[in-house]
Amino acid sequence: MKKILIVEDEAKLAALEADYLRAEGFEPHAIANGLEVVPWVQAHAPDLILLDLMLPGRDGLDICRELRTFSDVPIVMVTARVEEIDRLIGLDLGADDYVCKPFSARELVARVKAILRRPRTASTGLVLDEERHLALLDGRTIDLTPVEFRLLRTLAAAPGRVFSRNRLLEHLYADHRVVTDRTVDAHIKNLRRKLEEVRPGQELVRSIYGVGYKLEL
Repeated sequence: MKKILIVEDEAKLAALEADYLRAEGFEPHAIANGLEVVPWVQAHAPDLILLDLMLPGRDGLDICRELRTFSDVPIVMVTARVEEIDRLIGLDLGADDYVCKPFSARELVARVKAILRRPRTASTGLVLDEERHLALLDGRTIDLTPVEFRLLRTLAAAPGRVFSRNRLLEHLYADHRVVTDRTVDAHIKNLRRKLEEVRPGQELVRSIYGVGYKLEL
């Protein structure tokens, strides 16, 4: 059964969602506190996350940003305000869909099914071990600087998805130093060169003019 993580602090709504999902053959799990989400995802690898925006402990925007640094699990953001949808989309958080309360539980389940029917990226040949700062492509070690490693990790969290320069900058420097977006271009150039040493003639990091970059493996 597909595991669905429901992140919702309204107990009755979470129970209703779980009931409908369970009736359709899914395995739901509910979390009410935002601080518990990332550790649970890392431990259990759900197939999809229904993520409420307003949560105790940690808000949904912050959670979504962190999830996208290591996972491409489908995320449906849930908000109680219609006007919030446009802002969420504009933030380029990497969510797969957005729904506004109140919503029909049947409609929500239909959206879940539709998202899970989408093809997900197959094995890419890329392995990133953050604890050992180790990057492997097709079994070969890639010698990356800490910034290049974080850049590749961010892009690899969602292969095929376009990341803006500003979003990439959020993940490059642990000390949050002020740099220009052209700094990303310089690091991309170096990262491309190192990846092409393993796969000659292939542009694995593609530039989307006026938008940003995406990883294609």
